Amino acid sequence: MRPRHPRRRGLGAATAALVALCAGQTLTALPATAATTAPAPGFATTAPAPQSAVTAAEGQAARAMAGSLTDPVWRTRVRAAALTSEEVDITTLAVQAGPSRALRSAMTAADRRIATAKGLGAEVGPLLRLRLGDASMRGALAAGTTPWVAAATQDEDATTVTAYDSHGRTHTIDARKPSAHPVYVIDIDSSTALAAGLDVLTGELARYGVHSAEPAEAGARTGTEQSPGRRSPALAATGGFWTTRITAVELSDDEEPWIKGDAEIYTLVTGFGQDGKVRVDPVDMPYLDNDGTVYRPGQILVNWSSYKYDLADAVMMEEDGSTNYHDLAQAIATALLTIADQGAYIPLVNAVLDAVPADWWTDDPDYVDSWYTLARGDNGTRYGARGNGWMTVQPYYVPEL
Repeated sequence: MRPRHPRRRGLGAATAALVALCAGQTLTALPATAATTAPAPGFATTAPAPQSAVTAAEGQAARAMAGSLTDPVWRTRVRAAALTSEEVDITTLAVQAGPSRALRSAMTAADRRIATAKGLGAEVGPLLRLRLGDASMRGALAAGTTPWVAAATQDEDATTVTAYDSHGRTHTIDARKPSAHPVYVIDIDSSTALAAGLDVLTGELARYGVHSAEPAEAGARTGTEQSPGRRSPALAATGGFWTTRITAVELSDDEEPWIKGDAEIYTLVTGFGQDGKVRVDPVDMPYLDNDGTVYRPGQILVNWSSYKYDLADAVMMEEDGSTNYHDLAQAIATALLTIADQGAYIPLVNAVLDAVPADWWTDDPDYVDSWYTLARGDNGTRYGARGNGWMTVQPYYVPEL
């Protein structure tokens, strides 16, 4: 199972104020610009990459792959790889041992189109992956049944999926119940794409003037816990810093198509930096694969030494295939740079969500949940604003080595 990702539904700055007031926060009036997503001066509007660009490339790769399975030697090689590995780097395998130049060209071209659509450079390497659709198909595959090939759907509401056989025919199969016939699924390596994408996001945000920490800086660390409180000059001189650490996290259950792989979750932590300017710190959460499962990562979510106020927000998202990280960075920066520090904490969750163009919310990037007013002294369980997840957090002091 993958986490449930509720759709964006008319979110706005007024919602942020209402949520904060319900939580007992006193807010200064939001600046008029905070409720808009008009481009800031100096920014050119950029249309998002077509929603279907990645899906189309995956579909072309699936058709080429299905046709190639008429070659018995190649079919056996792919079967062995699929039975011994959860994911197969199918582009590399096709280049090394594919039965035809046409297949090699089709796979490498699809890979290039996917990287371009996601705003990633060639250095990311091959992203296309092949996997067996469901463990229940292993017996038929091992017995020699020639599988069909399908592209992973990006639509969590899909009820059917199109699969291709080696003779070019199409088969409509149930998206909710695994097919009795074995199916290879052509998908992308979402963990690699997300890691590279967050690097792009960080670099692009910095280029637009939004400060951001490298995603790796938000990983789990060891340290000595002490009672929370504002750092004294003596503590600051030691080079240590206070953080908020996630000790447990769970996302809600949802029925999703079997053809979709594990979730790739990341969180955008937002607030005002020490210089009074907005900042966005991406936090990769690669362990959050399945819904209904409690994970205990001990992961640092917020590094409070980077923030002016003792409050920050968190927006949890899923990398679901078609995100263009260049465009995402520009959209977020364009919205956030219109918000000025008013001398008091201002929620930024809705500004982030409103920044993403409406036509990106068909399924990608998926909004999972959000946490308003995370405080430096929070110690316990906090539930997401959408009711889709909870986190148990604690203050955690990281001393200098």
